[in-house]
Amino acid sequence: MARLVMWNLMTLDGMVTGPGGDISWHEDVWGPELEQLSEAQLEEAGGLLFGRLTYDLMAGYWPTANGVIADFMNGAPKYVASRTLSHLEWSNAHLLGPELATEVNRLKRDSAKDLFLFGSADLAGTLIAHDLIDEFRIGINPRVLGGGMPLFKPGRAVRLKLIDSRALSNAS
Repeated sequence: MARLVMWNLMTLDGMVTGPGGDISWHEDVWGPELEQLSEAQLEEAGGLLFGRLTYDLMAGYWPTANGVIADFMNGAPKYVASRTLSHLEWSNAHLLGPELATEVNRLKRDSAKDLFLFGSADLAGTLIAHDLIDEFRIGINPRVLGGGMPLFKPGRAVRLKLIDSRALSNAS
């Protein structure tokens, strides 16, 4: 059975996007080390999960990008949770139905390799509530945004275990 791994960049104040959905602060930490880490993680991935907003962002960028990460992003199976989309244009993308927890459990059961959730803080909140995320991988950007969308929503407490940490350079 595959695991569901959430990978997100987050600021010190817990935000995954700034006000208005701004993610320009990702550029603060993007560089050779984070690129290498991203490529290594993709080797573990058998598919990707996105919420609608992240899907729109990714589908608007990766189809015209080049490189190892772009090749993976464009070729990998992508599963999208959305209440508003009825059709997906990006290659190998599939809509998940209204029984999200059941469908994610099926994907985990049927996938030979781990599934990765990128971005998608609202979807992550839903999956956390159903105990469906098996591992959290969080890249901390040493910045405080002072507002935006938090990764972890108020509500249920979740106890996590630190299994690894490492410092990467924070600039390209």
